[in-house]
Amino acid sequence: MQLILQKVRQNSLFFKLFSLTFIIVISVSFAISLTSLRMSERLFVDTFCITNAKVIEQIKENFESFNYSVVLAANSLHQNIIVKDALSGEYSNSEMMNVYYLLHSSMEQIKTYLDTYDASIMITGMNSVSFSTDRTFWPFTDEEWMEHEVYQKTLDKQGQLMYQHIQIENRNQDLEQMIIASKALTDRTSGVHYGSVYFSIKESDFRKFYSNVTSPGNDIFLINQKGDLISTNRSELIGSNSPELLTLIEEMTESQENYMESDFMGKKQIILTEYLPFFDMYIINTIDREMLNHAIIDKKSIALVSVGIVVIALIIIFFLSKRMTNSLSSLVKHIGKTSKTGFIQYAPIDGTYETRQIGNAFNSMLDELHRYVDEQVISQKKIRQAELAALQQQINPHFLYNTLTSIKFLIQQGSKEEAIDTIHSLISLLQNTLGNVSETVSIEQEIENLKNYVLINQKRYGNRISVNYFVEQDSDSYLIPKLILQPFVENAFFHGFNQKQNGSITIMIWKENELLLCEIIDNGDGMDIAPSDALPSKKKKKHQFSGIGIRNVHERLQMLYGETYGVEMTSSLGEWTKVRICLPANKEQ
Repeated sequence: MQLILQKVRQNSLFFKLFSLTFIIVISVSFAISLTSLRMSERLFVDTFCITNAKVIEQIKENFESFNYSVVLAANSLHQNIIVKDALSGEYSNSEMMNVYYLLHSSMEQIKTYLDTYDASIMITGMNSVSFSTDRTFWPFTDEEWMEHEVYQKTLDKQGQLMYQHIQIENRNQDLEQMIIASKALTDRTSGVHYGSVYFSIKESDFRKFYSNVTSPGNDIFLINQKGDLISTNRSELIGSNSPELLTLIEEMTESQENYMESDFMGKKQIILTEYLPFFDMYIINTIDREMLNHAIIDKKSIALVSVGIVVIALIIIFFLSKRMTNSLSSLVKHIGKTSKTGFIQYAPIDGTYETRQIGNAFNSMLDELHRYVDEQVISQKKIRQAELAALQQQINPHFLYNTLTSIKFLIQQGSKEEAIDTIHSLISLLQNTLGNVSETVSIEQEIENLKNYVLINQKRYGNRISVNYFVEQDSDSYLIPKLILQPFVENAFFHGFNQKQNGSITIMIWKENELLLCEIIDNGDGMDIAPSDALPSKKKKKHQFSGIGIRNVHERLQMLYGETYGVEMTSSLGEWTKVRICLPANKEQ
C-alpha cells in the first residue's frame, strides 16, 4: 500500500493532468445526453441517501453504546485497587492463589458493563500476571501475547483506548476475526505503566450492530486509518486491505458532500461515510448505483455512443500527460529520496527548462547544506575540546593554600620527612594534572595520581579514613579519562564521614566483557537518593581540588563515549555509598 501511495505522490502531476483532461473530454462527450438524466437521478438518489444517512446515524449510536460500555469497564479497571495491586506487585506461588481469587471477583463485577454483548476481558500486568474472563477468546500463551502486535501497539499508545483487529484459530481450527479494544493502565500519580486491559468481541457478533440494515448491493464497511477492513457484511473481505476505500474517504472529506458517487469493486457506487472518533475508524455505506437506478436509467444506449470517443481520448491524454510530466516526476522522486541517502544524491538535470532550473537550485541548496553541516561539526568538536580542557585545568586555589599550610605546619613541628612526602605528592599531582595534556591516562597513572591526592588529605586531616585499592591484574594499561576517579574520592572524604569518626574507602577496577568498571565504595554516612536525581547537581557541593564535579564526570563520559556509558550512584542512609563508573575497555597502544 505504501508503495502504491508513493507512486501516486511521485506522479501526482500526471494524474492531475490526466484526470482534468479526461473529465473535460467526458464532459463534452456526454453533456447533452446526461443533462436530462441527471435531474431525475438526483431527486431519486438524494431521497435514498437521506434515508441511508439516518441509518448510518443509527449504526453509529449502536457503536457508541458499545464503546461507552467499554469505556466504563476500562475506567472501572483503572480505578480498581485490587487490579492495580495484582498487576504491579510481586507475589509468591501461594499468594498468587489469593490474587487470582480477588481478580476473579473484581472482573466478574466489571464484566457486568458488557453483559449486553458477548465479549471477553483480559488484563495483563508488567509483572507477567494475566487474567481473562473467557480464555477461548485469547488462544495465546502469555509469552506469545506479549510479543503480539496488539500488545506492543497498546503500550505505544499509553492512556488511549484504541481498537484493533486480529485473526485467531478457534476450537474447530477455523480462522475467526476478532475486534480488540485495548488500553494501557498507568498510575495516575507517578505515570508509571503497570499493565493493560483488552476487550475482545467476535466480528460476527460485532456485525450484528448493523446487519439488519444491509442487503444485496447495500453494504457496510468499517475501515481503520491503514485501510484494513475491520468489519463488513461482505465476510469474504474481512481482514483485507483496501486502498481504494481510503481514497474514497479522502475524496469524500475533501468534497465535504453528504455523499459521493464513485467506482468501487468494479461497480458504480453511491458512497456515504461517517468518521467514528471513539474507534478512530470510518464507517462506509456503499450502494450499487446500477441496481438502484436500473429501472430509470438505460446505460447501454449511452455507452454504445461514447465508448469509441472515450477510448481514443484516454489514449491521447495518457501519452501526452505522461510525456509532459515524466521529467518533473523523476525530479520529485530523486528529491524525495535525498533524505534517505544522507543528502548526498544530487538531482538529475534534464527535461523541460523549468525542471532543469528546479534541479540546479536544489543541487545548489545541497552544496550549501553540506558546507553548513561541516562547519557545525568542526565547531562542536572545538567547543567540546575547549570545555574538557577548561575543566581539567581548574585547580582550586584553596586546595593549594591549605596544602602548603599543612606542609608549613609539618616543618614547624619537625616532621620534615612527612613534609617532604607531602611536597613530592603535591608536585606529582600538579604534574599529572596540569603538565599532562593528554585527555586519557592509564589506570596505573590515575591510581598513582589518586594516591598522591589521598596522601595529601591524610596529612591534613589525619588517618581516620583509610583508602584501599584493588585493581584487576593486567588492567593497569587500560585508558580512562584523566581525573575521573578523584571527584568521587573527594566527595567521600569531605561529605561521607560527617557522622562517623572512622571509616574506609575502597576503590575497585576490573574488566567485564568489553566494559571497564570502576567502583568507589565507602562505609560512611550514606544518603537518600531519589531515582530521578541519582547524581548530585553541579552546584550542590563545593569541590576542594578541581572544578570537575560528580555530575560533570557523568556528562563528560557521555560526551566522550555515548549515552550508554556514565556514572551510577547508590546509597543506604547511615551505612554506605557506592559509585559505579562504566566506560569502554580501551587498551593502551
